[in-house]
Amino acid sequence: MAERPARKAPKAHSATVVRTERLTPHMVRVVLAVDPGTGFEIGEYTDHYVKLLFAPEGVSYPEPFDMDRIREEFPREQWPTNRTYTVRSWDAAHREMAVDFVVHGDEGLAGPWAARATAGQSMHFLGPGGGYAPEPDADWHLLAGDESALPAIAASLERMPAGALVHAFVEVAGPGDEQKIVTPDGVEVTWLHRGDRAPGEALVEAVLALDFPAGEVSAFVHGEAGSVKELRRLLRLEHGVPRERLSISGYWRVGKTDEDWRAIKREWNEQVEREQEPSA
Repeated sequence: MAERPARKAPKAHSATVVRTERLTPHMVRVVLAVDPGTGFEIGEYTDHYVKLLFAPEGVSYPEPFDMDRIREEFPREQWPTNRTYTVRSWDAAHREMAVDFVVHGDEGLAGPWAARATAGQSMHFLGPGGGYAPEPDADWHLLAGDESALPAIAASLERMPAGALVHAFVEVAGPGDEQKIVTPDGVEVTWLHRGDRAPGEALVEAVLALDFPAGEVSAFVHGEAGSVKELRRLLRLEHGVPRERLSISGYWRVGKTDEDWRAIKREWNEQVEREQEPSA
């Protein structure tokens, strides 16, 4: 049997840091100017994401950046590590992409990089991906998540049609982590302060207490995987929300590194879907 050829790596895009902004004590915005030669464009989704590529400390790659060449010439431990982040906004005229990072001191990889990023630094990334935007025909909208989902929730609120009925819940560490978000008239964000509670606990409690409006909902629910599982059960089993009207997944998992969570995420999600499939 002939050997299957190695799968070609997706094309990476190149960008340069333009500026950074400390939005709250735990969130930093990095604005990147994307090289027009890479053909990168953003579509109509409000949860578009990119995979930022970080070289291990002390490792540099030849230009032009080429993932296939890196895989051929560098040992695996020197390949870039990727981290997935939502595109907060895209300025097509200036080809500037804003990405918001949750920062907890020196914890993690991307957060500390964002906190120290300076104008002129280069960055390579893959993407974009995505699949959600507020459905214009929905009777009402549910947006729920923690800091990791805040950029997508904010982008979605800014795209809501006039007159939309929206219930938006965002769990953050405390009052200082709230952000001003442009919303349609009459739409307010319910900010939930975590304090010393477990991640997602306040979010689940708030959505459970919601008096669900009548009609078809378009729902976007993302954040810590354990809390997302509870909310998925509520939406799919108790309220019978059809799968096609529900964008839901765990962006991260308490007690798991990013690599550990990605290694089991697909299988974990598939198991949750099987457990929470409504009976015929």
